[in-house]
Amino acid sequence: MTTPLQVRSIPHIVTELPGPKARAHVEFDHAWTSPSLPRAYPIVPLRGVGCAIEDIDGNVFLDFAAGIAVNSTGHSHPEVVAAIQAQAANLIHMSASDFYLPIYAEAAAELARISPMSGPARTFIGNSGAEAVEAGLKLARYHTRRQNVIAFLGAFHGRTMGAVSLTASKAKYHAHFGPLLPGVYHVPFGNQGLDELEQRVFKRLMPADEFAAVIVEPIQGEGGYVVPEDDFLPRLRELCDRHGILLIADEVQSGAGRTGKMWAVQHWDVEPDILLTAKGIASGMPIGAMIARAEVMTWGPGAHGSTYGGNPVALAALMATVRLLEGGPIANAGLRGRQIMDGLAPLQDRFPGIVRDVRGKGLMIGVQFDSGETAEAVQMQAFGRGLLVLEAGDDCVRMSPPLVVTEAEADTAVRIFSEAVAHVTAHRGADVRDVERAAEQGLATQGVEAGG
Repeated sequence: MTTPLQVRSIPHIVTELPGPKARAHVEFDHAWTSPSLPRAYPIVPLRGVGCAIEDIDGNVFLDFAAGIAVNSTGHSHPEVVAAIQAQAANLIHMSASDFYLPIYAEAAAELARISPMSGPARTFIGNSGAEAVEAGLKLARYHTRRQNVIAFLGAFHGRTMGAVSLTASKAKYHAHFGPLLPGVYHVPFGNQGLDELEQRVFKRLMPADEFAAVIVEPIQGEGGYVVPEDDFLPRLRELCDRHGILLIADEVQSGAGRTGKMWAVQHWDVEPDILLTAKGIASGMPIGAMIARAEVMTWGPGAHGSTYGGNPVALAALMATVRLLEGGPIANAGLRGRQIMDGLAPLQDRFPGIVRDVRGKGLMIGVQFDSGETAEAVQMQAFGRGLLVLEAGDDCVRMSPPLVVTEAEADTAVRIFSEAVAHVTAHRGADVRDVERAAEQGLATQGVEAGG
């Protein structure tokens, strides 16, 4: 079978999509896996290198989804692979909740070092972004002895019970799971939400001194890669300081260098009290971490823990990932992000009324369309041409490639994406019907549900 490194150009499509082996596997998958899994389109990945993904039929795709912004150093980076192999040969598991696992403390210190907090910080390590959110929520309530939390409409914080109570990107994430966690107040994302807090929530619903924390994505992820006003986060920091409320920055998707800085909050020179990370911080290994100012982490033994959290193999990948990110990919994210944004910006003039916005920072780029149907059709057309992207929000397609993406790969992605938009514009009704037919055949599900 051809490996991605042997392909002269990427993408390299050799069968119809999905291919025969992929179709067979999708049918097998549908018989055994939970129907709750929100598949975007029928790709069956087999292996990857850098920004290339090869499927089960030998088709090679240019990956601008990166496992929902996870594969920060590219697929199977040799230094990450070597770190995983070396650690696995020595120790695969000892629970850091009960024993003094050396690499756990080393990783905690490394995360504190790269955190955006200027003072001392301490770290709790779990397995996922949702676990990091749960840890941050528990710590905020424990430290402040307050119950209520503020979150933002459009936010995605995960699907576990506490995290999904904070999530407000799609109503279906809440359907049939109530009652959800009490004491969560949602306001619009951005300055409008801050005005609503001051003028309505604190005056009419709940006093400010009853709130433990505000949790915010500096740039909303699953909500549509929404970048707030430049004074939003500084205003939010001031509001929290004024009322003794902890500021939790959910950097699960926006962190680990994706926006051209290690953390997105650094674009606005804002220091949170608690920072949450996962996704790209370990290049695909399951890690979620909560980093908090040392004076906030006041809980004692037994207040929180995790059997697998801080698994030594996953932490070896984290340590290698941080070294790699600081060695160039973060700077590359800024350069390639500007290149891609400049390449996509003309779409607004070429397709007025259809392409509504091109926005983002670094390699966290969203293209907003006139409808969710258009966004889904563009996603599917890009897939058919060998480019992997993902929908986000109500009507947006996001690009979140590995931070090692090259100039040539960025140009290729812009070209293919522009071709997909042009095709959908010329065949607006037909593309949506094609997607619907594929879904009916079990070959695709609605990509708009691919949250994270």
